[in-house]
Amino acid sequence: MDNLIALLIAAPLLGAAVLLCGGRALDRVGHWLGTVLAAASFVIGAVLFVDMLGKGADARTMHQHLFTWVPVAGFKADMGFQLDQLSMTFVLLISGVGTLIHLYSVGYMAHDERRRRFFGYLNLFLAAMLLLVLADNYLLLYMGWEGVGLASYLLIGFWQHKPSAATAAKKAFLVNRVGDMGLSIAIMLMFTTFGTFAFGGVFGAADGASEGKLTAISLMLLLAACGKSAQVPLQSWLGDAMEGPTPVSALIHAATMVTAGVYLITRSSAVFNGAPNAQLVVVVVGAVTLIFGAIVGCAKDDIKKSLAGSTMSQIGYMILAAGLGPIGYVFAIMHLVTHGFFKAGLFLGAGSVMHGMNDEVDMRKYGGLRRYMPVTFVTFGLGYLAIIGFPGLSGFFSKDKIIEAAFAKGGTEGWILGAVTLLGAAITAYYMTRMMLMTFFGEERWRHAETRSPDAPSAEPAAAGRGAHDEPHPHESPWIMTIPMIVLAVGSVGAGAFFGIGNRFLNWLEPVTGHSEGHSPVSAGVVTTATIVLLLVGVGIAYLQYGRRPVPAVAPRGSLLTRAARRDLLQDDFNHVVLVRGGEHLTRSLVYVDHSLVDGVVNGTAASFGGLSGRLRKVQNGYARSYALSMFGGTAVVVAATLLMRAV
Repeated sequence: MDNLIALLIAAPLLGAAVLLCGGRALDRVGHWLGTVLAAASFVIGAVLFVDMLGKGADARTMHQHLFTWVPVAGFKADMGFQLDQLSMTFVLLISGVGTLIHLYSVGYMAHDERRRRFFGYLNLFLAAMLLLVLADNYLLLYMGWEGVGLASYLLIGFWQHKPSAATAAKKAFLVNRVGDMGLSIAIMLMFTTFGTFAFGGVFGAADGASEGKLTAISLMLLLAACGKSAQVPLQSWLGDAMEGPTPVSALIHAATMVTAGVYLITRSSAVFNGAPNAQLVVVVVGAVTLIFGAIVGCAKDDIKKSLAGSTMSQIGYMILAAGLGPIGYVFAIMHLVTHGFFKAGLFLGAGSVMHGMNDEVDMRKYGGLRRYMPVTFVTFGLGYLAIIGFPGLSGFFSKDKIIEAAFAKGGTEGWILGAVTLLGAAITAYYMTRMMLMTFFGEERWRHAETRSPDAPSAEPAAAGRGAHDEPHPHESPWIMTIPMIVLAVGSVGAGAFFGIGNRFLNWLEPVTGHSEGHSPVSAGVVTTATIVLLLVGVGIAYLQYGRRPVPAVAPRGSLLTRAARRDLLQDDFNHVVLVRGGEHLTRSLVYVDHSLVDGVVNGTAASFGGLSGRLRKVQNGYARSYALSMFGGTAVVVAATLLMRAV
């Protein structure tokens, strides 16, 4: 069975190579080839999963050695794969949800002339993400990490004729390079500290390393996680990434790229457990991003960008849980899996709404769509109930566990974190209810709305088969798009109960991540009651604002916080002032120093030698009398010096 691990990556990688290099001859079948190879990876993963279940908990880890890279004195990097309970969870999620998104894309991109290339990029993305989670060492993980960055750049900027898409792709690529620098520094520190990149060598020696070194490594790993998982302060790329086709948003935001940071921290648990100060920073980053993303989601009228803020917030829950250490590792991954179902379903549902609404993304121009899109309404609604933590659905089981773990941290820190997670749950219920009411309920505002200009930056182009000048005629999406939405809705409903009841998921992951119950000052029943009460408060406030009142065609000016939230809480303004302007001033200062000091020293030295050589050159004038005089003078000096020394 170990030899099958490489095939998990080989299948989508083969699809990417064939689709990107095969030429136009594959245009008619390329989308099906990409989908089949993604499904093949899922089938192989399922076979390995069944085999893993037949083994004891301590014997489930499988290894496949590939080759040794550059074996020289003092340096050795064995390239291989490791499949255990943690990586298997990601394999099934990535390949399973990825296959559904491939299938959805067959219908969504049906009329795009570059569909073959799009599926090639999707396959490349899956291959890179699978390499990331299957690597048995940090160097190979880094290759997958960079591959995901490249594939995301290609997918976000797929519609290159849109300046906004090209700009968003570059922004995502550059912001992630900052995080990638953190991962590369962490790998270098690991090698100088432990002499190896391999997980086994690093984790086995972590107990013997100093806390200072472990803290430095952990903080660099956190920087990498902030880039890929769009956490503060590297979160600014996520909203702009919505300029890519909607299936790309579902793939990046649900089961792949944004979860990479959570995987990295959880996989490196042995390092973080020895660095409590770094764990505190992880918790703070998660808590801040949790609230940050939720506030942004409340103010967006663009349905996809509101979901992007939601993603940022939900990943914040996961990062916070991972920062809690053994108390929260399992629940971070559990919420990651349930989030993969309901967030992918929500994004695909948003794409279905756009499909029927002439690519309109402004929720103020929706309303009453449940009558025209019943399947989309039901599947989107189930995802909505799951993400707000409605009792019995998947989010209820996974998010509540994170809230309980936050309180179990104990002390003042536990109370603060518990309050933050509860507040996040209330805000989530508010903005998601707002989204449901504005989209599927109320009056049909699209009947009176002007159609979006084909050049509008947020509109997905008519290349997907929907004319930008046509009046909206809401209708249900074709079966090839609704089937993946139905499957994801089933997962949104039942995954949490399946994982939570009987502690199945905890028992599955505990051999890899470890687990500790902690000491919570609040009982689970009290936490659940408080969560449900705050959920109802959030839903009630949203209903009073958007369910009982007409939705204005233009958003009111709102409070200072609302206006800031519409601009992503001024994150781009901050980056422009601190980084762009700061970089400009730094560059000007360095140029001044270079011209005034460095060039001054170099040019001054050259001028000094030039002047000296000019004066010495006058001594060599070619006249014998001058040379004789010089010799006489030199002789006189030598004689005088000799007489002086004798006299002394």
